[in-house]
Amino acid sequence: DCLRGRRMTATVQNPFQHLVEALDPSDQTRQFFNLSKLGDPRYDHLPFSIRILLESAVRNCDEFLVKRSDVESIMNWKQTQTQTVEVPFRPARVILQDFTGVPAVVDFAAMRDAVTKLGADPEKINPVCPADLVIDHSIQVDFNRKSDSLQKNQDLEFDRNKERFQFLKWGSKAFKNMRIIPPGSGIVHQVNLEYLARVVFDHDGFFYPDSLVGTDSHTTMINGLGVLGWGVGGIEAEAVMLGQPISMVLPEVVGYKLSGTPDKFITSTDIVLTVTKHLRQVGVVGKFVEFFGPGVAQLSIADRATIANMCPEYGATAAFFPVDDVSVQYLEQTGREPEKLTYITKYLKAVGMFRDYNNVSQDPDFTQVVELDLSSVVPCCSGPKRPQDRIAVSSMKSDFETCLGAKQGFKGFQVAPDLHTATVPFQFNGQQYSLSHGSVVIAAITSCTNTSNPSVMLGAGLLAKKAIECGLSVKPYIKTSLSPGSGVVTYYLKESGVMDYLSQLGFEVVGYGCMTCIGNSGPLPEPVVEAITQGDLVAAGVLSGNRNFEGRVHPNTRANYLASPPLVIAYAIAGTMRIDFENEPIATNAEGRQIFLRDIWPTREEIQAVERTFVIPSMFKEVYEKIEKVNERWNSLVAPSDKLYTWDPQSTYIKSPPFFDGLTMELQPPKSINDAYVLLNLGDSVTTDHISPAGNIARNSSAARYLTSRGLTPRDYNSYGSRRGNDAVMARGTFANIRLFNKFLNKQAPQTLHLPTGETLDVFDAAERYQQSGVPLLVLAGKEYGSGSSRDWAAKGPFLLGIKAVIAESYERIHRSNLVGMGVIPLEYLPGQTADSLGLTGRERYTIPIPEQLTPRMVVDVKLDTGKTFQVRMRFDTDVELTYFHNGGILNYMIRQMSEN
Repeated sequence: DCLRGRRMTATVQNPFQHLVEALDPSDQTRQFFNLSKLGDPRYDHLPFSIRILLESAVRNCDEFLVKRSDVESIMNWKQTQTQTVEVPFRPARVILQDFTGVPAVVDFAAMRDAVTKLGADPEKINPVCPADLVIDHSIQVDFNRKSDSLQKNQDLEFDRNKERFQFLKWGSKAFKNMRIIPPGSGIVHQVNLEYLARVVFDHDGFFYPDSLVGTDSHTTMINGLGVLGWGVGGIEAEAVMLGQPISMVLPEVVGYKLSGTPDKFITSTDIVLTVTKHLRQVGVVGKFVEFFGPGVAQLSIADRATIANMCPEYGATAAFFPVDDVSVQYLEQTGREPEKLTYITKYLKAVGMFRDYNNVSQDPDFTQVVELDLSSVVPCCSGPKRPQDRIAVSSMKSDFETCLGAKQGFKGFQVAPDLHTATVPFQFNGQQYSLSHGSVVIAAITSCTNTSNPSVMLGAGLLAKKAIECGLSVKPYIKTSLSPGSGVVTYYLKESGVMDYLSQLGFEVVGYGCMTCIGNSGPLPEPVVEAITQGDLVAAGVLSGNRNFEGRVHPNTRANYLASPPLVIAYAIAGTMRIDFENEPIATNAEGRQIFLRDIWPTREEIQAVERTFVIPSMFKEVYEKIEKVNERWNSLVAPSDKLYTWDPQSTYIKSPPFFDGLTMELQPPKSINDAYVLLNLGDSVTTDHISPAGNIARNSSAARYLTSRGLTPRDYNSYGSRRGNDAVMARGTFANIRLFNKFLNKQAPQTLHLPTGETLDVFDAAERYQQSGVPLLVLAGKEYGSGSSRDWAAKGPFLLGIKAVIAESYERIHRSNLVGMGVIPLEYLPGQTADSLGLTGRERYTIPIPEQLTPRMVVDVKLDTGKTFQVRMRFDTDVELTYFHNGGILNYMIRQMSEN
């Protein structure tokens, strides 16, 4: 547990010890810090999310890592809204998935080596927080539409990733407090919701709120259950696991009031896509959002979790739903023990953290209040390139056709008007078909966002049943798939009798993992790819995921739409996004009868009746009782148990990283950046997918050339995400996304201009040339640089390329933190300034003097070789971040700390 910092001693007296009392007077061994005994009237006005930060500070107060003044700062939250107040936060636990978990364990193994070289005990590098790592990112949709697709995909997953899995199994033995949930179990956030979440910890004689950070941006999903948590970079999570508190700026809290009742045809997906667009417009980056109002009481925990899941898409840090009676009912439904439900309720009521959404007197103060009337929500999708670009289903056809001809951008493909009706014929399995702009080629029911929600999953099943009964089908070339977030989903789909209908439409279970949502969509049929390429078609993917950035879902689907699981099936049956469901039939059956979507769409009442009957506690208990032992291949996997990892020089998956090479105990003064070249000149909304893709490794890429030189064939390349334990692959994969738009080239390509020679090179090859010349590098970018997944390799990769700083208009929160964690300087244009307004071309050479005495958010000069000078703000937001920078990064700091004693 993260209750104590590394340098605390047993003699430290918590100044709030007088608040400790027993929850049950008859059992003095189980106590809690009773915040109501503070007797401070400000407490009852604090947002519930801030109360959790306060409790953590009170319980962990040691006048060293957490001070009385920190407690006062949090209590004084309302008065500090106009200031930047830094406070420490100790989460109760950490959660990881394997794409981010493997590099974390690699870093730990390398840190043990570094600590050993500095003469200290390697076992000091060990998690002191409980850490759960769920293996869910490795499985791909290689096989679909067949009853044996699940087994084949799981076998291939194990064959490809055996080396990674062995390494993780070593980690589970070598490090204490680390639990591995084996492959085939489900998606990390759904497993967290249904199984791992404590809601209230009962540990070491104390009750306290469950809280966490995770190495995945959608960690926020757990906020729907009243557990405060958010995504952080892998680097920051590693520091938390080693006992370091998170240093955070005390956030503003936006109150989001829900009222009204949703229409009977509305899904939770429609609600979350509406909320996402609304909060993007409000502007909640770096803030907490806390939901309140009578409308919340009408939402199930699965509905709330869906809304909380997409928190990164609307830009907030957390999206919190305080615990209420519905939360406790969910815990009961998912098989939690009755005794736990009793103490959870009793504890939260005792500390004023149990919510009644219909009780207005409980409403706390907020920085700002915005409202949504649930009755105003209409069926919708989001796309074609960003999750916040919501479109009403009734407008989908016209919106797509507008995007087709619009200028290249988030809502444009710039297709010439005379090509809008182009069609390309092709043959598939001996039958003739044709594709056109907007043709659906991927339809995936995927992602914890929706597969955790029985209402939309059963809704999809009931729609499939009605579709089959009406004689409808899905064209065989469309890549359909169903990848549930846990085995419970398959259980209730089968028990309720709808699984057979889903299978008949091609939606067979293909695996238990993130799959299409993270780009593990697998290959499309070759005739389909050839037709898309031949016609330069804007083909479409439709998925029940949370992200649809360019190049993420599949390289051949330029348009990608987020939709509810029932709508995924509807668009698969239609075969195109260019359909007006209100006025056009979804299809015509064999009897010549026109079938409309309204004919097969289930109502909320139909779905709830099935859910009440078939989603029951025994299912959850049966699935989760055996979750850590059910995978036989994992059980039989042999892994070493040494304290230090024996690196295999022949491995292309696991490699000792160079981050700590030459590390000494002495700090070096910060170095100025002199005569740097710009490696890339980028625009707005450059995502971590653009910076460090997770999907397939292209055969003509730098990473592919490296793997070929190591004796691998293309079928063995696997994905970038699976090779995050190897820095040689990941450095070559940095900025390797084919949809990266670089202003130097004025086109999308994973390439850049080598300015000294004028050559166009792959980004890695250009960076290597610069490094050989001893020249530092910069990146220029626009707004929202680093948005998307919390991907530490999006900071590690640029560091290895020799990038010393990024100058951007604004940053996504987690990515900025990751850059700081790697010692890369995040610089921000002053308000009102941009690269364009300053007349920057990126072809200049840049000098940035870095003073020895740094302060948070200070302004520094940037001098160009043209004689021009402008100023930027250094986005080191706290003193702790400056400490990390002076150490060359957070992990270097931790190694020095661990090696001191």
